[in-house]
Amino acid sequence: MAVGNHSTVTEFILAGLTEKPELQLPLFLFFLGVYVVTVVGNLGMITLTGLSSHLHTPMYYFLSSLSFIDLCYSTVITPKMLVNFVTEKNIISYPECMTQLYFFAFFIISECHMLAVMAYDSYAAICNPLLYNFTMSYLVCSWLVVGVYMMGLIGAIAHTSCLLRVVFCKDIIINHYFCDVFPLLELSCSSNYINEVILLCFSVFNILAPTLTILGSYASVIASILRIPSTEGKSKAFSTCSSHILAVTIFYGSAAFMYLPPSNVSSMDQSKVCSVFYTIIVPMLNPLVYSLRNKDVKVALNKIIEKRLFCILKDF
Repeated sequence: MAVGNHSTVTEFILAGLTEKPELQLPLFLFFLGVYVVTVVGNLGMITLTGLSSHLHTPMYYFLSSLSFIDLCYSTVITPKMLVNFVTEKNIISYPECMTQLYFFAFFIISECHMLAVMAYDSYAAICNPLLYNFTMSYLVCSWLVVGVYMMGLIGAIAHTSCLLRVVFCKDIIINHYFCDVFPLLELSCSSNYINEVILLCFSVFNILAPTLTILGSYASVIASILRIPSTEGKSKAFSTCSSHILAVTIFYGSAAFMYLPPSNVSSMDQSKVCSVFYTIIVPMLNPLVYSLRNKDVKVALNKIIEKRLFCILKDF
């Protein structure tokens, strides 16, 4: 029994994504591939940003921070989910479950606010280019990142503290592939009112506030793009913005579907499928959408490859 918790439950069983045996191996291989791409893509972006002085700008500072967050919260979720595909019962202890919930909440909330910071950076760069170096100075960027992680820390502590007070005495099977708030509340035999109110308040703030910031920033960016006289310039800018907006829409849309409605409105089976997008798919897509399609990243990558090849050939 966990200290400070009056529950008789010491462990849970994660139901996983599906119970159909014929889908276990294909899904295992698919999500293993996705996770490998996620790790390689995000680690690659972090490494490339650190090695290339050409990428030591606010935009890529935020991108590397986003890659770190994506890598971490994908690692919190995916390995445990993969175990579920190859074992009969995916057992997780009570402390492990609360730990997974804490780190998931920390990184997912940080991601919400990091995307908003990145949208503001785009706004500052395109709408106020003359003041950009002052607006997005090293000190300002550092404090923005600290603020992002503080939001994640506050949200994670609030959600985990509330779950630690819940009494679990029903079925120990969590109808999900990881420890999340709503599936855990379904197993509660104590009142969930306070937990649901806190969850709703934090969800509204952590989803709607960044969404409004992003919408406002990109609305101003698009208005500035429309004033560009060159058709080629407009096309290039719209191409970049549309890919960013697509990634943001997938993340916030799926997260809003999961957390904004009350727990008795959306079925948990629908929520599991929806959760796949923001917990597994989005961390894989972000390096592709934000980084690998970027000309600066391609140039920096080519320079590093050429430099390494030159060093190898020189040794021979």
